[in-house]
Amino acid sequence: MSELQDKIRKLRKMTSAGIMDCKKALEAAEHDMDEAVNILRKKGIAKAEKKSDRDTKEGVVASYIHFNKRMGVLVEVLCETDFVSRTEEFQKFADEIALHIAAIEPKFVSREDLDEEFINNEKDIFTSQIEGKSADVVEKIVEGKLKKLYSQICLMDQSYFRDDKKSISDFLKEHIAKFGENIKISQFVMFEIK
Repeated sequence: MSELQDKIRKLRKMTSAGIMDCKKALEAAEHDMDEAVNILRKKGIAKAEKKSDRDTKEGVVASYIHFNKRMGVLVEVLCETDFVSRTEEFQKFADEIALHIAAIEPKFVSREDLDEEFINNEKDIFTSQIEGKSADVVEKIVEGKLKKLYSQICLMDQSYFRDDKKSISDFLKEHIAKFGENIKISQFVMFEIK
């Protein structure tokens, strides 16, 4: 096996990308594995965004029950086909989302689930906390505080608990690229005995 073939095999194992995609990425990266991974990730995210409008009518309900049996999560993860929903990898992805929800405890799936009145109320509170700044500076500070709030309460904005360099949204897009079809985290519920 040639060195290039060996690198293609390793890159394919790391990314689940096709053989030709791996070969092209390695050539573009001048055989640098890390750069080839970045090229494939960027390409995958671009492909994932093109698929985001497609219908998701299949999927699974994944669960996580904490070891002490005092907390549990149910999450609905949808995809386009029952073929994908039945794969072990898709089910592992859904289980990982359930585990993340249990660990980080978001309140909403995404920003779109937030009530406009809630957002306006938070903006008013943040604005009242800032004194002596110009309007454009206040606006930037408020936007920064809102972004931080979203990262605390919205699942899609949260950092993935196993890798804080990527958000759940990025993690989802990687799997959309990997499976070749649209995936959505549609809803979840947490139960906890306090």
